[in-house]
Amino acid sequence: MDQLLRDGARRLGGLGGSPRLDAELLLAHALGQGREDLYRSLFATVPADTEARYAALLARREARCPVAQLTGHREFWSLRLEVTPATLVPRPETELLVERVLERIPADAAWSVADLGTGSGAIALAVARERPACRVVATDLSKPALAVARRNARALNILNVTFKQGNWFEPLIRPGARKGHFHLLVSNPPYIAADEWKLTDPELGCEPRIALDGGRDGLDAYRAITASAPRYLHPGGWLLLEHGFRQGDEVRALLKGAGFHSVGTTADLAGRPRVSEGRIRETVP
Repeated sequence: MDQLLRDGARRLGGLGGSPRLDAELLLAHALGQGREDLYRSLFATVPADTEARYAALLARREARCPVAQLTGHREFWSLRLEVTPATLVPRPETELLVERVLERIPADAAWSVADLGTGSGAIALAVARERPACRVVATDLSKPALAVARRNARALNILNVTFKQGNWFEPLIRPGARKGHFHLLVSNPPYIAADEWKLTDPELGCEPRIALDGGRDGLDAYRAITASAPRYLHPGGWLLLEHGFRQGDEVRALLKGAGFHSVGTTADLAGRPRVSEGRIRETVP
């Protein structure tokens, strides 16, 4: 087993990142066990069929398929989430968005929260786990993605999330529903511009383009969300958005143009602008 790991790490070394970790995760998956179990039997013989599965996984990883898509799961905010080709792989930087949301929601608040474009459910489930008194609605246009999100909620036994199919706010529109229903809206929408695809990570080819393609300038979803959000927010309610590190100025301008105040942007651990937010006024000035 030790030699298989060495060989796997060597094969993946040209991809950058963490080839040894990738090899460990893929071998553990092929064996049907956890990565921590590898070191309890590091010098054991691996069955031929398992070695063949491992070799096939390495080949797909060499073709730039993300490890999470190969193993079918990803850790996010201490939650083990199922991911499939129908969902984005949750990124570490999106945990900053969750952090900012949690800073806005008091610990015991029974707020109504909506996560727009939920994908695997990562943001909605993390917020719901940390704020159990809140009622979270998660929307997505993709039925297959919502199926994954629902399975994640069941597996994690998180019960205060409801999933609805449709584009952005569309599933939140109900006959006779009052305006201003939500205390907080959050989204990590598509933000890759049409001319940026050639510059992006080649691993994105294994993920759904509908969740990545932000239109000509990458801001189509931000225009739609910021324009409609005020009618869905309580007075004093918040909208928080993750975006590309070059888009902070544009997203802040959209928030201000839609009537939000207290507009600001938070940088990620690399020091790059990543999350912007704004608040609806509590009273009409």
